[in-house]
Amino acid sequence: MPGLARKVLVCAAVDGLILQPLHSKKDQQRPSPLIKIKYGTASVSHASRDSVPELSDPDSSFEAFGIVGILTVFRYSYLISITGRQQIAQIRGNPIYVVTEVALTPCTSQNDAAEAVAKTALALSNREAAHSDDDTASEDDAPRDSGSNDEAIDDVLDPTEEEESSGETGLSAVARSSVAQDVIARRGSYGRFAKSWFSRSGWTMDQKRNMGLSAEQLERANASKSAEAKKGSDAAKRVPRKFPLPSDAVENDSAAVSLLPKLLRTTQILFGSSRTFYFSYDYDITRSAANPAPPGTPSVPLVNHVDPTFFWNKNVMQPFIDAGVDSLALPLMQGFVGQRTFTVDSNPPQVDDGAKDSLEMKDMDRDKKPEASTGAEGESEEARPTEKKFDITVISRRSTKRAGLRYLRRGIDEGGNVANCVESEQILSPTEGRDDPDARVYSFVQIRGSFPVFFTQSPYSLKPAPVLQHSSETNYAALKKHFEWLRSKYGLMQCVNLVEKHGVEAPIGQRYEENIKRLNEEEAKSEDEQIAFEWFDFHHVCRGMKFENVSVLLETLGPRLEKWGSTVIVNDEIKTQQLGAFRTNCMDCLDRTNVCQSSFAKYMLDAQLKEMGFDMNLQKDQENAWFNTLWADNGDAISKQYASTGAMKGDYTRTRKRNYRGALTDAGLSLTRLFNGMFNDFFLQTTIDFLLGNVTSLVFEEFEANMMTKDPAMSMQRMREQAIELSQKRVIADESEEFIGGWTLLTPNVPDTIRSSSFEEAVLLLTDKALYLCRFDWNLDKVSSFERVDLAHVTKIKFGTYITSTISSAQVDEMRNVGLIVEYKPGVTDITRVNTRSLSTSVSAASKMGREPTSGIDAGEQEPQAAKDAAAAAISEEKPAASAAAPIAGIAEGIAGFFTPRSSTQEPPARKIALKALHSITSAADPMAKAKEDEPGAITRLSEMQQIILISSEIERLAIRSQPKLQAALKKDGQESSGLVEKGDIISLAEAKKNTGLLEQLGHSIKKMVWA
Repeated sequence: MPGLARKVLVCAAVDGLILQPLHSKKDQQRPSPLIKIKYGTASVSHASRDSVPELSDPDSSFEAFGIVGILTVFRYSYLISITGRQQIAQIRGNPIYVVTEVALTPCTSQNDAAEAVAKTALALSNREAAHSDDDTASEDDAPRDSGSNDEAIDDVLDPTEEEESSGETGLSAVARSSVAQDVIARRGSYGRFAKSWFSRSGWTMDQKRNMGLSAEQLERANASKSAEAKKGSDAAKRVPRKFPLPSDAVENDSAAVSLLPKLLRTTQILFGSSRTFYFSYDYDITRSAANPAPPGTPSVPLVNHVDPTFFWNKNVMQPFIDAGVDSLALPLMQGFVGQRTFTVDSNPPQVDDGAKDSLEMKDMDRDKKPEASTGAEGESEEARPTEKKFDITVISRRSTKRAGLRYLRRGIDEGGNVANCVESEQILSPTEGRDDPDARVYSFVQIRGSFPVFFTQSPYSLKPAPVLQHSSETNYAALKKHFEWLRSKYGLMQCVNLVEKHGVEAPIGQRYEENIKRLNEEEAKSEDEQIAFEWFDFHHVCRGMKFENVSVLLETLGPRLEKWGSTVIVNDEIKTQQLGAFRTNCMDCLDRTNVCQSSFAKYMLDAQLKEMGFDMNLQKDQENAWFNTLWADNGDAISKQYASTGAMKGDYTRTRKRNYRGALTDAGLSLTRLFNGMFNDFFLQTTIDFLLGNVTSLVFEEFEANMMTKDPAMSMQRMREQAIELSQKRVIADESEEFIGGWTLLTPNVPDTIRSSSFEEAVLLLTDKALYLCRFDWNLDKVSSFERVDLAHVTKIKFGTYITSTISSAQVDEMRNVGLIVEYKPGVTDITRVNTRSLSTSVSAASKMGREPTSGIDAGEQEPQAAKDAAAAAISEEKPAASAAAPIAGIAEGIAGFFTPRSSTQEPPARKIALKALHSITSAADPMAKAKEDEPGAITRLSEMQQIILISSEIERLAIRSQPKLQAALKKDGQESSGLVEKGDIISLAEAKKNTGLLEQLGHSIKKMVWA
C-alpha cells in the first residue's frame, strides 16, 4: 500500500496554499510533489517548487499530521488539517491515533491564508516550547524526507508528544529500540543528527533548508521562534478558535455566510477537541478482521479500499481523491478505540482463604512489602512461567449512514440504514511474541442500531412516546433492506430487543417483532438460517438496580455465542470465521445496550482464553477492572456522540455494582440530554449532514428560516410521487375523468384563506373535469381530507408574489416565493370529505338542493350506491334532528324571517384555494444532478415561477373548455389569450412586512440567539 504522508508542511503562496507531504523513511518512496490549493476555487493540483514562498519568517508555515479535507460553503473554502494527535493503541505493530486538534485555514485569498497560517504556527511553536525541557518530546513516527539524511533508522514511537496525553488512559508507553534510547540519552553527542530526528524544530528546519533557506535565515528563524515561544500562554498554545467572516463577505450575504463562523467552530470541535475521530497511517481501522479488504490491495492506496460505511471524511476529502493525491487521502473513522494489557496464568497459585481468618504476628509487620499484582498492566516481581500477557482492544465504528444525534435521527430510512448504527469489535492478541507465526488473534464483532422502523420522538420530554410513521408495507420494505445488508456483511443474525414489553415502548417493539416474523415466513429458510429474535425486557428483569440479572439473558443466548464463535487469525490468515453477529438495541441503543454488549464481550473473552488454556474463574484478579473500564469508556464515547453525554448505568459497567449514587448520576445525565436535545443538537445535526455531503449549502438558509433540520429518512421527491399516486387512486372515483397531472404545493391550514399561522404540504390533482386539493397525512401515508372543485365553477385564477414571512432572507425572495389563487362559486358537484373512522362528508349549499356527490377517499373500494347512502347520511346529520324543541325553533325562524328582506335566489359566497410553490432547489444533495446542463442525464428543474405558470395555464385551459359560454365569449371578443388568469401580488413584500408582528420577530431572534 503506497505510504501516506506522516506530516504535511502548509504555507501560503501568492496563488494558493502549498502543501508539502513528508513521508516516513520506511515507506522507501520518492518525495511527493508539492500540492497547491488554488484560492477562490479550492481546486487541487500539483505545483512546482518555484511556487514556494519565502519561508524565513518562522510563522510562515506550520506542520500538520495529516489532512482531513476541504470544507466549501458557496465560494468560501477552508483546509482542515490535523495539528494534534495522540497514540492510543497499537494493532499488529501499527499505531492508532485519535485526533485531538484541527486547524482551519481559509483558501480565499493570500492575506487571509497567511494570517491563519501565522496564527496556527505561533500556537504550535508555543506548545513546542512548553515541551522543550522534556527530552522525550520527540517526533514519534515521522523521520525527515528521504533526501535530507543518508542515515537510516526505524521509526520511533512516542505517545507522549501531545500535552493531553499525560492525563489519558491508554498505552502507557511504546517500547523503543536500544538505538533510540541511546540517542535520546546522549543527544548532545549526536549533534545535528539527534536534533533533526528527535525534535519537531529539527524536522522543520531540514525541510526549509531543502526549500532553499540559507543558514543565516535558519538561525534567525530559530531565534525568533524561541523568543516568541517564551511568551506563549496556555491560550496561545491552541490553534485559532475564533473565525471572523471572510474579508470579502458583505452584510447582505447569504445565510450560509452569516452562519459561517459557527459552522467553522462546530467543525473544529467535531473533528478535533471532541476526540472522537481516529486514524492510522498503516492499518485500515474501518474494517474488522472478519471483513478484510479484497485481495491485491497492498498496492492500492488506503483510501481506495476502506469500508465506505465508516469513512467519515470522504466528502471533504473528495477534492484530493479526484486529483489523485493519494499521499494526503487519510481516512478518518468516528467511534472509539481503546486498548488495555492484562496478565493471565494458565496454572494460577491457589490461595487458601480459610488460612487468612486468623491474625498472625507476621501480618502486623509494618515493613512488609505488598505482594505484586498480576492484573491488568501490572508486572509481578517474579513472573511465573505459566503467565502470559495479552492486549484487549475495542474498536467501535459509527456508520456514516443516517448519522446524527439522538432525537433528530431515529429509526430507519428508505435505504435500510438505521440511526446510531455502530459496529463494535473486540480484539484479543498476545502482547509479546507478535512475530510468532503460531500466535492467535481473536476478533469478536457485534453491532447496535436503532429500531428498523420509521418513528420519531419529541426532544422536549424526558421520556417521549415514540410515534410510528408510514404504512406497514413501507416499514417492512425498509426492514428487509436493512437485514439483507446485515446478513451480507455479518452472516447469521441474532436480534436482541431490550425495550419494555409494556408501556410507551411496547408498540414499537411489537412492530419490530411482527416484521421479523413476517420476513422469516416469507423467506422460508431453515431454523438455523432464520433471523433469531429475543425480546428481553431489561427494566423488568433488572428492576431494583439488579443489573446482574443480565446473566438470565446470557443463559439463553450463551450457546449461540459459543456456536457462532469468533474470527481467528494466525499469521495474517483467517483460520476461523465468525458465523454471525448479535444486533442489540434499546430505545437509544446506548445505556441498556452498553450493559448487554459488554456482557456478551466478556462471555466471549472468557471462551477465547479458555480455548488457549486460561481459565478466568481461577485467576487471582476477579474484578477485571481493566475490562470493565475499557467497555465503560466505549459506552461513554458512543453515548457522547449520539446523546452528547456519557452513558447511563456506567457505574455498573465499570464496577459491576449498582447503587443510589449511580441512579443520581443517571438523573443528571437525563436532564443534560434533555437540554442538549432542546437547544444544542439542531445546528450540530445540520453540520454533520453538511460535512457528510447529505445536504448542500442551502441547508443553512433553511436552518435560518425555522432553526430546525430536516430528517432525510425518505426521499421527499419519492414521497411526493407516491402521495400523488395514492391520492389519485383514493380521490378520483369517476373513471370517466381523465387524469391530467398532480403536484405538491403549500396551502394554508385553514381552508378558504390566504394568510395563516402555518402552512401544510398538500397534493393538487387536476382532471379534465375537476380540481382536487388533497390534505395528506405524511406520517401515515394516507389522504386525511380533500376538496373537489368542478372546473365549470372556476371564475378567476391569480398568480404572483406570495410572501408569508419576512423572517429570513430566503423567505423574502420575490422570485422564489410565488403562488396562485383559484376562485370558484360552489356548486352541486363541489364537495369536501374527511377521512375518519366514520365517513364524514360536507357538500356545498347548492348541492343540498340537487344531486348528491358520489366520489370519496375510499370510493374506489365501495359500491356506488353505498357511497351515495353514506353521503346522504352525512347530509342528514347536518340537519337538526326532530325533537320537542323543533316547533319553537320554527317559530323563532319565522319571526326572524319577517324582519329580513327576502331574495328570490341566495347564491353561496365565492370560495378560494390558495397554493404556494415549494422551493424547486432544496438543500437535499442529489447525486443524479449534473452541474452541466448539456451532459447526458442532466436534471433540469423548473423554477418556482415556471411551476406556478404551468399549473395556472393548465387549470385555465380545462376550465374554459368546461364553460361553453365563457369559451364562446372569449372567441367572440378575440381575447382567448387573456382568459381567467391574471398576474398580481397575492401577498407583496411590503404587505408581508406590515403583517409580521413584533412578537414574531422577537421570537425568531431569541431562537436564533439560542440555536444559531
